[in-house]
Amino acid sequence: MSKEHILVCLSSSPSNERIVRMAEKMAQAFCGSLTALYVQTPGDADMNAEDTVRLQANMRLAQQLGAEIVTTHGEDVPTQIAEYARLSDVTKIVIGRSGVKRRHFWSEPTLTEQLIALAPEVDIHIIPDAEVYKSYRRNRLIAIRLALPTAWELLLTVGILAAATIIGWVFLRLGFADANIIMVYLLGVLLTSAFTRGYICGVLSAFLSVILFNYFLTEPRLSLVAYGSKYPITFAVMFAAALLTGTLAAKLKVHAQLSARDAYRTKLLFDMNRQLQKAETPEEVYRMTAMQIQKLMQRDVLICPAQGGALLDEIIYPVDGHSPYSISDADGEQNVIQWVWQNRKRAGATTHNFPKAKRLYLAIRTGQQVFGVVGILMDKQTQPDAFTSSVLFSILGECALALESLHNAAEKEKAAVLAKNEQLRANLLRSISHDLRTPLTSISGNADTLLHSYNALDEQTRKQIFTDIYDDAQWLTGLVENLLSITKISGGSVKLRLSDQVVDDIVSEAFRHIDRRSTEYHIEVDCGDVPLLVRVDAGLIVQVLINLVNNAVKYTPTGSNIRITAIPRENMAEICVSDNGPGISDELKERVFEMFFTGSNPIGDSRRSLGLGLTLCQTIIHAHNGEMTLKDNSPHGCIFSFTVPLSEVNLNE
Repeated sequence: MSKEHILVCLSSSPSNERIVRMAEKMAQAFCGSLTALYVQTPGDADMNAEDTVRLQANMRLAQQLGAEIVTTHGEDVPTQIAEYARLSDVTKIVIGRSGVKRRHFWSEPTLTEQLIALAPEVDIHIIPDAEVYKSYRRNRLIAIRLALPTAWELLLTVGILAAATIIGWVFLRLGFADANIIMVYLLGVLLTSAFTRGYICGVLSAFLSVILFNYFLTEPRLSLVAYGSKYPITFAVMFAAALLTGTLAAKLKVHAQLSARDAYRTKLLFDMNRQLQKAETPEEVYRMTAMQIQKLMQRDVLICPAQGGALLDEIIYPVDGHSPYSISDADGEQNVIQWVWQNRKRAGATTHNFPKAKRLYLAIRTGQQVFGVVGILMDKQTQPDAFTSSVLFSILGECALALESLHNAAEKEKAAVLAKNEQLRANLLRSISHDLRTPLTSISGNADTLLHSYNALDEQTRKQIFTDIYDDAQWLTGLVENLLSITKISGGSVKLRLSDQVVDDIVSEAFRHIDRRSTEYHIEVDCGDVPLLVRVDAGLIVQVLINLVNNAVKYTPTGSNIRITAIPRENMAEICVSDNGPGISDELKERVFEMFFTGSNPIGDSRRSLGLGLTLCQTIIHAHNGEMTLKDNSPHGCIFSFTVPLSEVNLNE
């Protein structure tokens, strides 16, 4: 079953708070998502202060209840709601019943009726609010009536009409037709609507243009009486055309302003989203968020990050471009920050909670998880307008999503590391359980034989049993040494004890500890005629050589040739251990350095390797800033080579 998507319509109505809460309860009941949509119309420019405050409060309430705030603009509110519902896969729409009814069959359909017709596939839930709406609508009509033009706008209107009249008089003297003069007045009405706000000046200009045309430019002059019988029709058409032209110009101007706002908001959020995708740390996310808020509001921004269930020190991002700095208590408003973090609600300046604070504080959150608190310095106790609040909510939402993504990525990485460690542990236990059984069984069996049949055995047999026990014990000791070395070096607990060493001495020391069976092989050493001095941890490099030679002894037939060479190569020394055994197939070469990888060479004895030797070698060489490689020997066999740094003495010489 698809997830429910609830859409609630925001407005400045007093009952809208109840509608938003009902929508949030529906979203919880259906386990769906909630979106709060506000359709901004050209008439919103004349909204009074009380309605503006109420609208912002409804937006904040929806945001606190976990809704996504979306703002669109247009004159046709039902079409905007239906189109958004279609594009966003909305399944249910929650609106308030306005109480407005169709008085006649030719009356305009109500909002509910239009939504039902435009979105028949969406469930529409209507919350009654008729009584509240009646008083609210009366108050709003009064507020619109009081939105009169300013003295400057009236003066500008008079000036444009005076200029149109003068130009019309000139056209009349030049013998132009009345239609040309009417076009001049239409241009004046268009200019008036373009350079003034609202519709009043445009309507006044349309009415006055007819009066002026009749008074100054028709017979008889300087009189409102017209001799021609067709002039009343001309005046009516002129007034209708002027009125329509002025109204369309005013609407286009408002729509242009709304489009510019939308373009600014889109660019702001797009730039932020693009930058947040590149952010790799929470600090970068906070910094980018502060920059976008500064672009929007031109104020200093305070961000108090949250980590591990506690708030960290506040960071101030100055709007003048100076470097951010940390403070322990933002002007004594730590209690406000703590309240916002705990309650996940806005507080501080311009709010009812801690209104005397210098900053407006908002939570950076997704759902119930809070990632920090943002504080915006407010110079005056004035509410941000609906557009600014909407963009601010979007910026904080983008910030919270980016922080959540970083948190999820970190958790995923931790889970991957834990899974890898668990896999390594399982492989280790599996390898130990299988591969240690043979030597332990051999030691136990040989010891039991000596305990119970010591006198019955001849000297040669007893010596062989002691030798077998010793070999098995040595193998186990080497295994434990490799495990401990890998753990210490990988964990960073081993510090390299670097010193200048001669490669010949390192090779000689390694030969004292290699497999006893090496006497059955032809081993040759060639380190050049000139002593080669390297800067290494001698003990670890000896262990590398022991593992490489023992591998060659283990996986090549008896009597094979094993050769150790050392040559200088730029500022590194390259040491190679080669053999003429069967070699390693191409598909296995990439895996030989993996932990617990043992291959399938049948020449090995009953004590199978755990696949730790080459892993340890590579770890040691990487700790020396060197590289370890494997390549084929000619005509057959393989060559293990590694590089270590040359001593400064060699470089100077």
